[in-house]
Amino acid sequence: MRIIKVSNYEEMNDLAAHYISSQVMLHPKSVLGFATGSTPMGTYEKLRELYRKNIVCFSQCTTFNLDEYIGLSKDNPQSYSYYMQSNLFDYVNFDRQKIHIPNGMSPDIKKECLAYEATIEKMGGIDLQLLGIGRNGHIGFNEPDVKFEAMTHEVILDEGTITANARFFPSIDEVPKRAISMGLKSIMHAHKILVLASGEEKAEAVYNMVYGPVIPGVPASVLQLHPDVVLIVDETAWKSVC
Repeated sequence: MRIIKVSNYEEMNDLAAHYISSQVMLHPKSVLGFATGSTPMGTYEKLRELYRKNIVCFSQCTTFNLDEYIGLSKDNPQSYSYYMQSNLFDYVNFDRQKIHIPNGMSPDIKKECLAYEATIEKMGGIDLQLLGIGRNGHIGFNEPDVKFEAMTHEVILDEGTITANARFFPSIDEVPKRAISMGLKSIMHAHKILVLASGEEKAEAVYNMVYGPVIPGVPASVLQLHPDVVLIVDETAWKSVC
């Protein structure tokens, strides 16, 4: 794992956006894996800026998102589909036919998971997967467990994750309790992985991811086994524990 320490959140996102745009400039038909949440919002803002300056073109790229809440339609402001549209897709030139996000409204969640996994495989896997890390060490919605979940699957969200995500909802009671998430094997099959971590509250998870044992209780620890992972971490997420 290559670790790049930066001063602050803005510097982290600036570097991440240039890392992603370099991938696209070198390989215009790249398959990109995207994450949601508060951490990558700055990265998407920087990507929009690079696109406006005609530095990068996304028209030939294919995208896959890590996860989606079950029970939220794509036009629900709290859905991850809506998040991606409002933070990135509405502002840059991705081909809408090549954007893939799990359908949380599917009447058959198991079938949706299998189909999503099959589509990733059909594309030859993900060239560059962007990840954040949860306070409990989750990546995507792969929560701490007694075993690693391999492929795209239904998740029952951890109480800590529900509490952390409540800031995006009018009340904690409205936070969905289930989601669809890429599995850890799906993520580990990505050719390159870019992890972002910012803030003191992520420090323990970062430490466990980098230095702890590889255990299902810290899902992000499995990234130690991947041959090409870059972690961009700001000072507060690094110095507090590491």
